[in-house]
Amino acid sequence: MNFRSLSVLLLAVLTATTVSAQAPAVPADRPIRVAVVGLVHDHALGLFGALARNHHATLVGIAEPDRNLVSLYSQRFHLASSLFFPDEARMIEATHPDAILVYTSIADHRKAIEVAAHHHVPAAMVEKPLSTTMEDALAIRRLAHEDHIRVLVNYETTWYASNAEALREVDNGMLGTIRRVVVHDGHEGPKEIGVSHTFLSWLTDPKQAGAGAMFDFGCYGADLMTLIMHGQTPQSVTAVAMTDKPKLYPNVDDDATIIVRYKGAQAVLQPSWTWSFARKDMEVYGTDGYLITEADNRVRTRYKGQLSEQEHEAPRLVANQQNSLDYLAAVLHGELDPGHDLSSLPTNLIVMQILTAARESARTGRTIPLTPLPTL
Repeated sequence: MNFRSLSVLLLAVLTATTVSAQAPAVPADRPIRVAVVGLVHDHALGLFGALARNHHATLVGIAEPDRNLVSLYSQRFHLASSLFFPDEARMIEATHPDAILVYTSIADHRKAIEVAAHHHVPAAMVEKPLSTTMEDALAIRRLAHEDHIRVLVNYETTWYASNAEALREVDNGMLGTIRRVVVHDGHEGPKEIGVSHTFLSWLTDPKQAGAGAMFDFGCYGADLMTLIMHGQTPQSVTAVAMTDKPKLYPNVDDDATIIVRYKGAQAVLQPSWTWSFARKDMEVYGTDGYLITEADNRVRTRYKGQLSEQEHEAPRLVANQQNSLDYLAAVLHGELDPGHDLSSLPTNLIVMQILTAARESARTGRTIPLTPLPTL
């Protein structure tokens, strides 16, 4: 057995030990009780149908002060009026959830987690990215450490079998030493695809969203690259941001290129609201081959010595990691320990380092050096 294989085996053993030793926050024989904080993020539109079909999570409350949004969601998803509360604290006090699912603006993530931590809620899952600033990201880390609240970040691409296959091939050494990763994420633009006015109003506000396409879609590639590089902090970040449609997006970028440099490797992230169509794909190049993901379940590979590229369907994800609700339930039931996975707080602190450095680089025209964050 070579050193690489031995390392992977040892990592698997250590991970399994961690999971088996973790005390569950929720008894394994009951569904987790989840409460929604905010309805201003359009990703919430996909949540309620998923909750209705899920056997591992039960909706117990929704905190949203906007009566128009309350009416819209209650009618569209046939939600009982008793589920709605005007603020998060009152909802938590009345419903005692095991976790909050946060669908506020990105800037309000910190506040939502602060309220949940104060009320001893075991977990909070926010929509990507974690925050708009490193100040908020570090404050969230302190809350997680001091108040023992599990903070997780939900990315659509975490539940892509193609990305899981890419990470497996990296960990198994199939591609050799990783040298370059190119990630394309985005769509035609939020206004072009018809997002709600409520969502659009804060998504195009740099204080509420952090940036435009750079934060909205750059976070996906930063998240995946952090796993590919086994949690390393990059050496530097260089970025260019454009606003190609200033009449639509006068206050934020709608296209960006982010170069993330590591010792011996680099990632090129290409988040955009100017693609001809929606895309989320990744190219991983190593010394022994490459792998290209297509959508959520297809991969193309070519290894050293092969004359042609091969295409296949990625294996399905395991049952408790196929979607955010099953994953969250598995974490709270003690079946999974996020450790340093795509959703974990340590991973997403590095994601925030990359994003905030990219924003600063685009603003100043300079390459921004990075160093590992100090430990608590």
